[in-house]
Amino acid sequence: MTLKLTENAMLDLLGGTAKVARLCKCDSATVSTWRKRGIPFGQLLFLAARIEKESHGLVTRQDLFPTNWYLVWPELLPKNNAFGEQDED
Repeated sequence: MTLKLTENAMLDLLGGTAKVARLCKCDSATVSTWRKRGIPFGQLLFLAARIEKESHGLVTRQDLFPTNWYLVWPELLPKNNAFGEQDED
């Protein structure tokens, strides 16, 4: 099961408008605009790993970018060897 968060919930999860503005090196007004219009693709890409961490894995990078996550984070692909796919437990 994956947890689906609204963009407002993601921004709140990351500490709110001011904290996200500091993380992204932009002003709070810009982040406030994201609450109304959505988080721009590039900024969401930048924040994705932090969202995954702060949600304790309930919202993953794969959830946020279901069709192309492997292009940005190839290290998340399953590892294969002579014995097939391996879980890292």
